[in-house]
Amino acid sequence: MNVLIELHYIPSLEYFSAVLPAGDLVLETHECFVKQTYRNRCYLNTANGVKVITVPLVARHGKMLTKDIRIGTGKQWRTSHWRTIESAYRKAPFFDYYSDELKNILFSDHEYLIDLNTDLLSFCLRQFRLQKNISASLSYQKEVGENTLDLRSTISDKKPFSFRNYYHPHPYHQVFGNEFAPNLSFIDLLFCEGPEALALIRSSSQQVNK
Repeated sequence: MNVLIELHYIPSLEYFSAVLPAGDLVLETHECFVKQTYRNRCYLNTANGVKVITVPLVARHGKMLTKDIRIGTGKQWRTSHWRTIESAYRKAPFFDYYSDELKNILFSDHEYLIDLNTDLLSFCLRQFRLQKNISASLSYQKEVGENTLDLRSTISDKKPFSFRNYYHPHPYHQVFGNEFAPNLSFIDLLFCEGPEALALIRSSSQQVNK
């Protein structure tokens, strides 16, 4: 079964737990963009606790499709995001192994949010060593076929992941804190566990373990 889902910025572990069993991913790019969501922000574990970082967007008037959303110009936000990532994870066991590729993506001067998020999703899937075909929606369809699971706007930080049935936290060693912080961005798991990331996602996926 395929999954229809929107793009997130450096997606959460719940996102990957939900799409892990899918055959192919169809990315919803013709939705009306929803503000203040995972679409342009993610959560990291820092010395000061869990922190959200947000990609600034060009001011817009009225409703716009996700495919038309532009990223704010300049490198200031990219530099700020990278400093936060580096400060949070430079002591993680696998930071040096994966950080250069991630940094190159962040500083690639993408004009559109969907292009940045697609490159980041591809990066994450490569580190999982998951072979999934990715395509973009050609138009907005309210209903989907029986061979497609519709997860659009399902994974949201408006409610805790525990309200949904996709992700069951499987703790791993994190850089900061005595208490495990669940459902952070994928890079928290990647930098801390490296090649074991996929096994931990499989253990956390309610869909796989049904």
